[in-house]
Formats: sequence, structure tokens, C-alpha cells
Amino acid sequence: MFVNSKSEKLKESPDSLRPQGWDNYIGQERIKKHLRIIIEAAKRRNETPDHILFYGPPGLGKTTISHIIAQETGSNLRSTTGPVIEKSGDLVALLTNLNEGDILFIDECHRINRFVEEYLYSAMEDFKINLILGKGPMAKTIDIKIPHFTLIGATTRIDMISSPLRSRFGSILQLNYYSQEEIERIIERSAQILGIKITKEAKSQIAKRSRFTPRIANKLLKRVRDFSQVEDDEESIDEKIAVKALEFLEVDNLGLEPSDRKIIETIINKFNGGPAGLQALSAATSEEKNAILEIYEPYLMQMGLIKRTNKGRAATKLAYEHLNLKWKNKEG
Repeated sequence: MFVNSKSEKLKESPDSLRPQGWDNYIGQERIKKHLRIIIEAAKRRNETPDHILFYGPPGLGKTTISHIIAQETGSNLRSTTGPVIEKSGDLVALLTNLNEGDILFIDECHRINRFVEEYLYSAMEDFKINLILGKGPMAKTIDIKIPHFTLIGATTRIDMISSPLRSRFGSILQLNYYSQEEIERIIERSAQILGIKITKEAKSQIAKRSRFTPRIANKLLKRVRDFSQVEDDEESIDEKIAVKALEFLEVDNLGLEPSDRKIIETIINKFNGGPAGLQALSAATSEEKNAILEIYEPYLMQMGLIKRTNKGRAATKLAYEHLNLKWKNKEG
């Protein structure tokens, strides 16, 4: 049975699949309820919502939720990333150009320069910037008032956020991986927006391999659609086409891609199943340490394919079974 689709396809854009409100945002129910209370309470007090920090693996909706908060509060959203804010002048320019009630969204906020970060403290607490002009005995401090605003930070590495910055957020919320059923609903919604006909079975196949992540689910849906149109000359997607396309993309039934399998295979073959230190694993796989930490490791641990020990990463029995390798029981 095919899922209904819109008769007219929408032009694709980066925001074409982004939910525009809570009603069409699927998943993260606990966080949505928390944020609705924060927003409603701020409205009743005629104040800006308190500063919010989101953390969790990439692709789970941190940016999307920030857009919805701006929509719900009727605020203007200003977006930037931590690495872009290199000098104090960059941050001061950002803050002094805000309007009353604006939302400043900083992605990868764990990568803000620590010296620059200090200017955020007074801005978040007192809505002013303390600038030091000159050096030595002639130095003087001036305070620049800025409009009341809400800072929304997003990070994949909560452990790298300094304590002084973390303590200034009123709410710290963790986004978790989605359920199979939630991902299927997201794929169904995206298929409707894109005008794609897809069976329930095909939807399930894509969802199983999406790493429980909406961004990946939408990416795979588009790539399966492309494969279907070019290789099979089909305007609709059934289970057979979906599996064929996903195998072509080298995405296995757990959602692992070649890079994921390479990490597991390296731990097993080069480090005798582990433990393998992060630096050694990075060198052996030619993958950046941050990529292993932020992209691959969270999902591999979530799926129980690798585990962390005091000495490094080790492959689990499930990893051996998934790769059809004989389990090496080191515990005897």
C-alpha cells in the first residue's frame, strides 16, 4: 500500500523539510513540553525566554527546534557558529546588532574561543558587555548595554563546554535518538512534501537504516528516490527498490556505512578486538579524532557494537556477529 502524496511537488530547499511548528515536529516529546512551558511563561511575564543549551549527536533537530522557538515567540533568529567567532570584536558586533527579543543561535558553541567566550558571561546575565580599553594603568572599563535576547547554544560535545558558560544557561536539554516509529512518521511526512509515492515496507527499510536520525532518514529518502528514477525508471518506491538502492549506497541493515564498518574492523583486526586508544584508532583508520568522537562512536555505542573501557574502544560480541566473524571471548 502506498502512502498518499501531494499532487504538486514543492521546490526543494534546505528548509523544505524543516517543521515550522510543534504540531508537525515529530519526536522529542519531553523537550517539546519543557520548551512550551518556558515560552508560555516568558510570554505571560512579557520577558524573553531564558537561555537554552541543546546537546546531542548531529542531525537530531537542534537547529530545527531553535527555528520553531523563534516562530513561537515571534522573534528574529540570528544564526552563527562557534568557529566563526574568532575575535572579541566578532562577538561584540553580533551582540550590539541584536534587537530587543531576538534569538541568537550559536551552533558548535563548544568551539568558541575561550577568551572571546568571557564576553558572553555579562551579556547573558546582565545584558551588557564589559569592554576594556587600553592596557596597564591607563586601561579603563566601559559597559555597553545590549537588548534583552535569548541565546540558544547547540553542541555535540557537552563535555567541552566550560563550566562558567554552561552555568549561565537556564535550561540544558539533551536530544536523544528517535524511535523506529518516529522515523517512519518523519519519512512519511517528507515523502508527502516531496511528492514521493512510497510503500510502508519501503518506509520501514529506510527507517531501519537511518541511525534513528531525521537528517539521515531524509537524506536516504532522497537518494533512494534518485536511484528509483534513474536506475529503475520508477516514480514510486517499494521495498524491493528501497533495498536495492540502500545496498548500492552501501548502507547495511543496521545503518552502518563503510566508514563505520572500517572502524569496527580495525578494532577487531589490528587491535585484536580492542581496547584501542582514540589516537591509535584515528591513525589506523585515517579518520579524524573528532569525527570518531562526534559522528561514528555515539551510534556504534548506541547499537552496542563497541564499548569504551579505561584503555580505549573495544568491539563487542554483537560487532563480531554483525560482520560474520568468530567471537574472541577474552574473558575465557
